[in-house]
Order: sequence, then structure tokens, then C-alpha cells
Amino acid sequence: MKLKLNYEIIFHFLGLLILFNGGFVLLSALVSFLYKDGVTSELFISGISTLIIGVVTMFFTRKHKKEMNKREGYIVVSFGWVIMALSGTMPYVLTGSIPSFSSAFFETMSGFTTTGASILNDIESVPKGVLFWRSLTHWIGGMGIIVLAIAILPLLGIGGMQLFAAEAPGPSADKLHPRITDTAKRLWLIYFGYTAAETILLQVAGMSFFDAINHSMCTLSTGGFSTKNTSVAYWNAEPVIQYIIIIFMFIAGTNFILSYFAFTGKVQKIIKDEEFKLYFKFIAVFTIMAALIIYFRADASLSSIDHPMVWGKEESSFRHALFQVIAIITTTGFVTADYTLWTPFLIVFFFGIMFLGGSAGSTSGGVKVVRHLLLIKNGFIEFKRALHPNAILPVRYNKKAVSGDIVFNVLAFFILYMLSFIIGALGFSMMDINFDASIGLAASSLGNVGPALGDFGPVNNYSALPAIGKWWCSFLMLIGRLELFTVLVLFTPFFWRNR
Repeated sequence: MKLKLNYEIIFHFLGLLILFNGGFVLLSALVSFLYKDGVTSELFISGISTLIIGVVTMFFTRKHKKEMNKREGYIVVSFGWVIMALSGTMPYVLTGSIPSFSSAFFETMSGFTTTGASILNDIESVPKGVLFWRSLTHWIGGMGIIVLAIAILPLLGIGGMQLFAAEAPGPSADKLHPRITDTAKRLWLIYFGYTAAETILLQVAGMSFFDAINHSMCTLSTGGFSTKNTSVAYWNAEPVIQYIIIIFMFIAGTNFILSYFAFTGKVQKIIKDEEFKLYFKFIAVFTIMAALIIYFRADASLSSIDHPMVWGKEESSFRHALFQVIAIITTTGFVTADYTLWTPFLIVFFFGIMFLGGSAGSTSGGVKVVRHLLLIKNGFIEFKRALHPNAILPVRYNKKAVSGDIVFNVLAFFILYMLSFIIGALGFSMMDINFDASIGLAASSLGNVGPALGDFGPVNNYSALPAIGKWWCSFLMLIGRLELFTVLVLFTPFFWRNR
């Protein structure tokens, strides 16, 4: 019996995603109206047009069969992100903030994939409604528009496990609640709560409400878009603001299920979690290394920052090291200084941790700490197997044996990730982009980090990329955000065969 794709449910769900997009654009139009930035009508037209497209799509597919298999889940997730990015370009184009479609698509894809790379040269001149939409794309993409959508799937009579698996692939399959829709609702409640808490704290610390809510959305999504041209370096004279962002970047880079455990009093589960412990150790060790190098060897780069250091050289060295280590490990991408001036060693160092990533189940990109942990453990076990070939030596995670299938999946993912990085860098080099910029662009785009190296480093942006380079970046951002397999499986011939 051949299983054909249920195209009606695919388009119905894509229509639902476009509907969500339109609603969020209208929210941005409201912000534009409140701040009287002059683009309210353009944002309103963008929102209404997007809503109409979504409603029409859902109307013509309303008689779909309410069954979704794994293949359809992959299609909805992959094409869902593309459709969201395409419809999300309208606010940029209609307001004239980014008239080029290639650049507008790049900015939108960078937003939804929480990469944070931008082509805007003067962010502070962009209307507030557009900046709010820009931050919203981060916030939506952070937890995943698909997870948001499956929270209301009971209204459609569709099971959401296939979508959740495609949206958040990885070695961990923990759920907060047996019903996937309840899991999504709990995740979004935690996500929203953290965003509100950071907004309040940043405002108390001295940020304006608009800056605070935008930076909160971009922090919890581990995105990196800022409302200022100099990013978080704008507040270098106000260390408290930067420490607040550091705390929430750290939280955003941890598994959100651990946050649920914390709120329900299950603190022991957090303390005993191996991935969390390694994540914390990575940050602690890397911060100490970077802080010492900055303190003893990077005086020139610190003194070049616009605002004076108000708490002394020791504190500033520690803060900048901690901020940049967490920003890159969690793939948030905020910057407080140009780390490419912090000695050649630190340039290579920060490039290396672009491949680390935060925890599985977080909003960060990258390879993820748990995969590195399993790779390290499997490597040590291979040494033991060389000495004791007949011994049964399983890889253990949180005191439980990890199945061979998961270990093989992690190995395959890592090989595919590095292959994608190499191909990505080769693609940029074919555009006559120099070596350090090419590898920086590939690592940053694939890992959803944001700042790269060379001409596309932390104090520059991506506006100098040719149009084809922006599309190539967008593709790398997408496969990186959806962890490779979800998108790349669509390019295999057997995926499209009716079985």
C-alpha cells in the first residue's frame, strides 16, 4: 500500500503559520502607532495582507484529512520557516527600511533562525515599529513557531508529536507532560515569563522600556539583534545592564526543561544533569582563560571602547570575557567590544567555541553540549575497547546507558555538521571572499551565532555580502537552526517516493 503525502494538511498548516505571522506584524503596527514613527500604515498593510493570505490558504484546505505522518512533519517545519521568512520580508520592503528583497529575506531569516546577523548600517534610524518586528522574529523563532502552533493543535484535531520532533531534533526526548500540546504551552509560559522578568530588570537598571523589551526578546531567543548600532557596548558604562543580560543569556542557553524542574522544586535534577554541569564548566573555564588574556594583553582594545570602565580594570576584563564567552557559546551574538582585537589566540578561541552551542532543549544553536559530551564519552570508551575488545562498555548519560542508535546519530550529525561547514566556507570562497571571512561566515551562519570574523566581525555587519552570499547565508542559517537532518532529508530522492 502506497502512502501519499497529505498535501492539504501541509498547506493548511502553512496557512496557520502565515496567520500567526500576520498577527505579530499587526502587533508591530500597534507599536509603530504608539511611537508615531511614520510607518504605521505600511506595517498595517503588511499585517493585513499576510493575514488574508493565511486565511485564504486555510479556507481552501479546510477539508483536509486530520492525519500527519513524519514526512509531512518535516515538510511543514522546513517549508514553514521559509514561508515565515518570505512573508516576514513585507514590513521591511513596504516601509523602505530594507528595499532590497534579498537583503530583507536575509534579515528575516536571520531573525527567525535567531542568528542575529544584520545588513542594517544604521539601526538607530530604523522606525521603532520595524525594529520591534525585527526583535519579534527572534522571539518567535527562539522557542519555535512550530511549537507555538502545536499548542493550539487540539483546535485542528491534529497530533503534534511529528512536528515537535522535527522542530527540536536531538538526542534528548524529555517531555514535561505526556501530551505534547501541554508541553508546548508550559515551554511558552516559561519563555514568556523570563522575557517579562528581564524586561522589568533592564528597565529598572536604566534602559528605556522599548530597548528593554527588544533586548529581552533577543536575549531569551539567543538571537542578538539590538536597537543600537554598537549593540550592548552602548551600555558599557552601565555594567549592571550587561550582567542582567549575561544571566538571561545563560538561562536561555540551558535546557528549558531544567527551568521547569527549578520552578517545581526539583533542583536535584538540575544539579545532577551532566549536560548542565559541563555547560557551566565550559563557561567558567573559558571565561577565566579569556579574562586573564584580556587583563594582561588586551589593554588597547579595552581602552578603545567608547564608554569608560567604571568598576576597574579587573572587573571590566572579567565582564567582557564572561559576556563574550556566554554570547558565543549560547549563540546569542551580542557584543560589548571587538573581540578580534583581543590577541590572535582569542580570535581563534572564539572561532572555536562557535562550534560548541548551548544545551539541547534551549533556544541556542550550534552542535549542542550534550552531543559534545556523548562524543567525548564515546571517544574514551573506544580507548578502553582497544584494550578490552570483548568487554561490554555502553556510553552512559545521567547514569543511564545510551542506545547505540543515539550514539551513531550524534556521530553522523557531527560529521554532517563539519561537512556542511566546509561546503559553506567553500561557497563563500567562490564569491572571492577571503579565507578568514569565509570560515567565519560559514561557522557563524551554520551555528546561528551572528558575528563572524574579518570583514564580517563583531563591529561590522553583513551588508557587504553580495546577493548570492546573503542567500547562501540564509540557507546555512536554516539548516543550522533545524539541526541539518530536518532540511537536508528533503534533498534525498527516497524522501519523496510514495511508499
